[in-house]
Amino acid sequence: MNQDQGRIVALCLSKDKHVAKKSKEKVFLKKDFGIVGDAHGGSEKRQVSLLSKISIEKMKEDGADVTHGAFAENMIVEGIDFKNIFVGSRLRIGRTGLIEVTQIGKKCHNPCSIYDAVGYCIMPKEGVFAKVLESGEVEVFDSICFA
Repeated sequence: MNQDQGRIVALCLSKDKHVAKKSKEKVFLKKDFGIVGDAHGGSEKRQVSLLSKISIEKMKEDGADVTHGAFAENMIVEGIDFKNIFVGSRLRIGRTGLIEVTQIGKKCHNPCSIYDAVGYCIMPKEGVFAKVLESGEVEVFDSICFA
């Protein structure tokens, strides 16, 4: 795998906002909506959220007791250098899904329990948010690459 190609190591969703998401084996990306069944579906700019597996592992090394979905992320990605991602980047997921990055980082209104335990959180600087350009089913271990 090169730095422009990776894979999805976890998929997570929740019907409610502001809670940890639950792992799923597959999800459906719906154009102009997001992930079917996820609370953030239908939002304009943050339909899908992604985090790097490396960032999560660093948090664990620093003492965070987290599982997939703890940051309310939809996708955990390995093999792509997130330093190469910018607003407007397009990512092909599996054979059919296509997303476009709309935002990097987000403001946290209140420090979360992860921040309280470790002293920092990765979402404000490393969370990647995207909108869905092409619908498709996505499964754990599907490829993800720059389009």
